[in-house]
Amino acid sequence: MLKNKAVLAHGLVWLVLLAVLFLVNSRERPAHAFILILLYGALNVSIFYMHYFLINPLLIGTGRYWRALTYMAVVLVVSIAVKYGIAHYYDDIILQYRDSDGQQQMLTPLQYMVMALISGLFFMLLSTAVYVVSSNFKTREDRKSLETEKLNAELAFLRSQINPHFLFNSLNSIYSLAYKKSEKTPEAILKLSEIMRYMLYESNEDLVLLEEEINYLENYIDLQKLRFKEKVYVDLHVDIDVEGHRIMPLLLISFLENAFKHGVSTDKHKPIRIDISVKNGRLNFKAENAKNQLNKDQTKGVGMTNLKRRLQLGYPDRHTINIVESEYYYSSELFIYL
Repeated sequence: MLKNKAVLAHGLVWLVLLAVLFLVNSRERPAHAFILILLYGALNVSIFYMHYFLINPLLIGTGRYWRALTYMAVVLVVSIAVKYGIAHYYDDIILQYRDSDGQQQMLTPLQYMVMALISGLFFMLLSTAVYVVSSNFKTREDRKSLETEKLNAELAFLRSQINPHFLFNSLNSIYSLAYKKSEKTPEAILKLSEIMRYMLYESNEDLVLLEEEINYLENYIDLQKLRFKEKVYVDLHVDIDVEGHRIMPLLLISFLENAFKHGVSTDKHKPIRIDISVKNGRLNFKAENAKNQLNKDQTKGVGMTNLKRRLQLGYPDRHTINIVESEYYYSSELFIYL
């Protein structure tokens, strides 16, 4: 069925065509123009839409050609018969014409039927052309809608993977603190509560304020620091030209996870360095640290794989990611045009 916008467009086109036809014919033969608009216009419009809704789906949608050809023949025969009946009734208006010598002539039944056949075929062809264009447009729109739904579903799935992954690691840390009866346990629980509040409520949006994402990263760093008896050195530097930038939520956490995973620094001369800057809409995020083989987390997560896929979906052709790893050093850097 035609949608509201398509119905309006079709109606306007028919009104314009019929109005032009009426103006062209009404100057010399107003009676002829009146009959042409009310009768022939309605008949041709009927042919158009019978072909559009009944025959085109058979021809194009299902390939049932014989049934379609049968319907076409029926529509043409009926329309020609009705048109000829009207023409015969108004023969002095419709069937009469003047030849090149100015003599009054009368169309024969065969001549008129051929003209009616050509007219019917024209409106059928026009109907098929409009149907093909509309179908192609609808197919593109449906494909685009499906792709968008697929991307949204995939992004939602990837985002959902982050929560249990991070929660698993954080609970392990808090368990260690509680097992040791550390005074840091209440603070760690409070930090985890703030983080989970952000992950459950704020990160449901497609984009969040960069400031909120950075605050989430700071809470994560504070929570990680509580795991260790020794002082952990993390150098976080933020330089944003203007406020209000937005970013996909939970996008940068994988870098921090990797930084702590590859080695926590208790050496103030070799801290984990996190640099976040935004200049002219371009985000530069860099995390680097010296590896600490004693503290290295040997577990394998889905963080970076997840991150790369989310970047492909959310920032296609608008991001660059570089990872450098050696025996003693790990660095990851991300550029995004926000």
